Formats: sequence, structure tokens, C-alpha cells
Amino acid sequence: MREELITSGRMNPNIDPILHVWHWSIPLYLFLGGLAAGLLFFAAFRTLTGDDKKYGTSVKIGPIIAFAAIVVGLMALLYDLNHPLYFWQLYTTIRIVSPMSWGAWTLLIMVPLNLIWIFSYLKEILPVNNIKINFLKKIISWVTVSSENITQNWEWKHKMVKDFEKFVQNNRKPWAWSIIILAVILGVYTGILLSAFNARPLWNTSILGPLFLTSGLSTGAALIMLITKDHNERRSYSKIDILLIIIELFFITHLFMGFQAGSQVNVEAAYYFLGGEFTVTFWVNVVILGLAIPAILEVLELLNFKVPIYVPGLLIIWGGLAFRFIMVDAGQVIRYLY
Repeated sequence: MREELITSGRMNPNIDPILHVWHWSIPLYLFLGGLAAGLLFFAAFRTLTGDDKKYGTSVKIGPIIAFAAIVVGLMALLYDLNHPLYFWQLYTTIRIVSPMSWGAWTLLIMVPLNLIWIFSYLKEILPVNNIKINFLKKIISWVTVSSENITQNWEWKHKMVKDFEKFVQNNRKPWAWSIIILAVILGVYTGILLSAFNARPLWNTSILGPLFLTSGLSTGAALIMLITKDHNERRSYSKIDILLIIIELFFITHLFMGFQAGSQVNVEAAYYFLGGEFTVTFWVNVVILGLAIPAILEVLELLNFKVPIYVPGLLIIWGGLAFRFIMVDAGQVIRYLY
């Protein structure tokens, strides 16, 4: 019997080599959190630059998808918890040095801000005359009244709601500043959540924060390209996405350069991706399919070659999702020598 395995705790359930700690729900949560951060960032950014009328999909529709992504991501996170009914205890304290505390409080503030942002554009997003489902019409009719104005065919019944809507609409830029700051924190947090684990050499690097943020912005831009019907908006986000892909490739390159220049355990962590068991999975799904090919296709599209926009868009989203699954799984396999 190898006594050092017993004294180190390696024989305990849910500890290496039994990798049942973080399942699919955690990388899914990290992906959806990054996607929501990207969508909200662009919505706020377009408002601050005065392009909110020009880029309606990213400003009005993007935040709705972001809210849905946050809700599904939080449901996945709750599913992973052993005691989900006690999640509220995260909000009994603020720990500056804890990434989990940062994430919990950021999401707590972000969700109502996101909802208020959607509320301020609701009349433009959801004109009652265009709703075909009677059930939804009845729900809206409880809190609204019809208007003779063709461009704005309903109004809120209560004056307090009207006043609040007007207040938000008149102060969209301060609202946008709050959202853009929180979106950056949320995007960085999805990477710092992993990098705070000192016992995992693959995760214990400061480059994961900006790398995950860039990946989240890229997937957000790709999703906007997929759902927008405006050609100029699609081309604008295609240009942005090419820049983000270049930055992401830069971070990935320096991630492995840093590992190669580090201690023996860091070199071994890099080997898993440079000849080891994650080599093909990572380089094919993330770098080639998720970054390189979409970048080439987007450049061809900007050069007026006919490229179906859904191809690079879906590949980028696939690459972002695969990146998080691979990093979470590989991080639990790669360990210090003990």
C-alpha cells in the first residue's frame, strides 16, 4: 500500500483520481455568463457612443438574450450545489479576496439593471398590435392602455411606472456606464473563478481573466451577427469579432508561453495541450474551428465574398463553449506532483 496516498487525502471520495467535482453545469455557467457579459457590454457601448438607434439589435434584443443566459446559467449553478437552498448565505457578507463573492454580488446587481434596461425599450421591442398570442395580449393589457399613436400603440396605466420609464430613458448613459463596468467584471470573473485555485496549475494564471473576457465578447458579437437583420450592423460586428479573435489567439499563445517558461509542473500542464491527451480536442475545436476558420470566413465576407453568416457565427459560439468545457475538465486532471 502507498501510504502517502492515504495521508494526502487522495483516497477520499470526489478527490483525484475520481473527478466528480465539477460537471457540465460549471462550464455551461461560465459560457453563459461570458456570453451575457458580451451582449450587455455591446448594448451599453453602443449607447455610450450614440449609436443606439443605428444598432438596434445589440441595444434592444441583446440584453433580452443576456437575461435568459444569466437565468439558465444560474439554474445550472444551483444544480451543481449540494445545498442549493443555502445559496443566499453568499449575500450575508462581502469578501474582497473571494472571486465567488465578486461574482455573486455582480450578478445580484446586474440582473435588475438588465431588466430595467429591457423595460426601457419594451414599447419598441413589443408593440401590442404585432402580438398574435391572445394570452400575452391579456397579460399586457392588465398593466397598459391603448394609445392612438401608431408608433407607440400602448402606454402604462400607472403614472409611477410612466415616470420611472421616462427617468430611465432620460438617463440611459449613466445606466450604460453601470452596465458596461459590471459586464467587464462579470466577463473577467468567469476566468478569475478558475485562476483563484492555486492547487490547479492550469488554472493558476492571471491571463485567464482577460482571456475569458475576450472570449465572452467574441461569442456575444457572434450571436449579434446571427440574429441581426441589418447588414451594416452585421459587418460592424464582423470587424469587431476579427479583432477579438486576434486578441484571443494572442492570449492563448502567451498562456502556453508562460507555462513553458514556468516550473516543471507548469511545463507538464502545457504538455497536455502540446502533445498530450487534450491536444487534438483543444486545437481542433477551439483554435481551428472556433477561431481560425471563423476569422478567415469573416475576412472573406468583408472582401465581398459570399459567406453564409451563420457558419462563422455558430463556429465562434461552439469554440467558446468548447473552450470552457476543455479548460474545466483539463484543470481537474492536471495537478501538482503529490
